[in-house]
This record gives sequence, structure tokens and C-alpha cells, in this order.
Amino acid sequence: MIELRGIHKSYRTRSGLHTVLDGIDLTVHPGEKLGILGCNGAGKSTLIRILSGADLPSAGKIRRDMSVSWPLAFGGAFQTHLTGLDNLKFVCRIYGVDYQPLIRFVEDFAELGPYFREPVFHYSHGMVTRLAFALSMAIEFDCFLIDEAMVVGDARFHEKSHHELLHKRKDRAYILVSHDANVIRLYCKTAHVLHEGKLHAFGNVERAYDYYQGILHEQPHLSLPVKEF
Repeated sequence: MIELRGIHKSYRTRSGLHTVLDGIDLTVHPGEKLGILGCNGAGKSTLIRILSGADLPSAGKIRRDMSVSWPLAFGGAFQTHLTGLDNLKFVCRIYGVDYQPLIRFVEDFAELGPYFREPVFHYSHGMVTRLAFALSMAIEFDCFLIDEAMVVGDARFHEKSHHELLHKRKDRAYILVSHDANVIRLYCKTAHVLHEGKLHAFGNVERAYDYYQGILHEQPHLSLPVKEF
């Protein structure tokens, strides 16, 4: 189980302290498929980073009794002067996993060809995210964190990624954050809505969807792309 209690997160800006998360409570059970809806800039990525441990809350407590992935397709932690293969070795060492049986899987899944053995700073953004996704699938977690960019690449890679995550690992928990209500309706069984720093819980996806649509209808400017913290 994963528990967040009273999570606050604020950032200092030129105009003063900006609160992104304001007293978030969240519980995720093994095997749960949870969606979190929020407009662009609502703080979804901040929440995902805190869940993964990549960022710390300003206040509150986190309890993790399940292994939790880094946000899928996130390659920000790669050592860019190392090759894709060396980054695989590095990540496996951190998680205490033997990298040798995983080389073929990651190499085939990421579809990097000879670049798998070239420094990551030579990669395009798409290549980095494919490598990150492949590594996420190579190392088993109890709960996967999906931050909108769940799948990258063309339609074929998109389909392959969905099959690997949503079918082969259908017994695992995952938390999917998105501003696209249709994605949440398609993949999640329960849903919350993140709005103005508060997380509104709904046991039923359709109720969460209706609430979210009401927000967009009342404040249509929120659906426009803005910079997210």
C-alpha cells in the first residue's frame, strides 16, 4: 500500500510562495488502477514526482509498502555520457537486479539499434524516452507511475507499450495522471480530480469525469496549455 497524508508542496516564485499541493491525502492498494485528472498546471507532475521519491513534499508524510517505479518514459536521471547499456547496468545496480538477462529485452524493446551502445547525449528525445520506458518494463515494480507520456513513438510502439504494461502486468497497481478524461475512463477503475491544490476523491470514474468536465466548463481557460510545476 502507498499512503500520502497531509502532503503540501510549495515553490518560491518572483511573485511569492506558490502552493501547488495543499493537504493531499491518498491511499493506493495493491493492484489498484487509479486515475488522477487535472488541468494543465494543476500539479499532476509534482504529485507523481513526490510519489516516486524524486521530489520531497514541503510538509506531510509518505508511506510506501510497495515498490514504486519512476515516472514511465522519464529519462531525466540518465547519465548522458554513459551508453544506453551502461545506464541499464547502473539502474540494475541501484535496484539490486542482474542486468545480464535484461540486455536483450531492453535492446529489442527500445529499438535503438547500434545507439544502445552509444552515449545517451547522442540520443533524440524520443530515443531517450523509449529507453526509459524499456528500463521501466525490465525492472519489476508493484506500482507503476504514468505521467501522461505513457507511450512514445509511432502507433506500433504505442501498441507494444500498452500490451507490455496494461496486459502483461495487469495484476500490478498503477497511477495514471492526465488532463485527458478519455484516457482515464479507458484505463482506470477509480479516479480523483486534482484542482486548486486539492485532491477530490471519487470511487466512480464517471463521477470524477462529470466533476472534471464541470471545472472545464466553468473555467475553460484552464484547459489551455500552461507551464506545469
